[in-house]
Amino acid sequence: MANKPAGTANRKGGADPATPGRIKQIRMVAGIVRQANPKALPIVAATGIGIIAICVVVGLLTGKAGLLIPAGVPAGLLAAMILFGRFAQSAQYAAVEGQPGAAAAILQSMRGNWTVTPAVSANRNMDVVHRTVGRAGVVLVGEGAPARLGSLLAAEKKRVSRVTYDVPISVIQVGNEEGQVPIRKLQRKIMRLPRNLRPGEVTELNYRLKALPQSLQAPKGPMPRSGRMPKPPRPKTR
Repeated sequence: MANKPAGTANRKGGADPATPGRIKQIRMVAGIVRQANPKALPIVAATGIGIIAICVVVGLLTGKAGLLIPAGVPAGLLAAMILFGRFAQSAQYAAVEGQPGAAAAILQSMRGNWTVTPAVSANRNMDVVHRTVGRAGVVLVGEGAPARLGSLLAAEKKRVSRVTYDVPISVIQVGNEEGQVPIRKLQRKIMRLPRNLRPGEVTELNYRLKALPQSLQAPKGPMPRSGRMPKPPRPKTR
């Protein structure tokens, strides 16, 4: 008699080990959503229950309860899940908005095949440029003061163009000033960019960008006295 794998008995005798982790994650996200918007969870629950109730009532009145009720339950749950996801996304934006590196966090959570490199360029004023590569080409995303970001983005675009050749380079400033894109609309802005490259071209572009030397900007001004090289010690004589 062949022995059954131990994992088979465990799956039959107990729940999926990943289930507690998922439940804990959902509870954590629900807590964040509740903190950001106390009305969000009641709206989610009311939406799901309302759709199910409508299907039940319409099914009983029309004599099609056997068809509408089984369809109404998954429809209500699906609508509640979609709405919960929207509220969770809004809570995420509210949590990172105004914090350094918020744009990088949004870029790294985007759907699709995007290669994100945070902080490819920065200055001493904490203005920073992130780079993401995908079917749309190269997208440079800057966050900081508009007066300083212009030159920082222009310098990074010039540096990247040495290896991108004819690949489109898009430049986006994140913020709430005039001409900038709010953090809540950053993902939508990038996802709406036209697809200019094939998957193979994106892979080749990433290889070329990896070979590009890093951009390290030193503070401008004279070197302080403490920055001088120390003199070597004199040899001891007997």
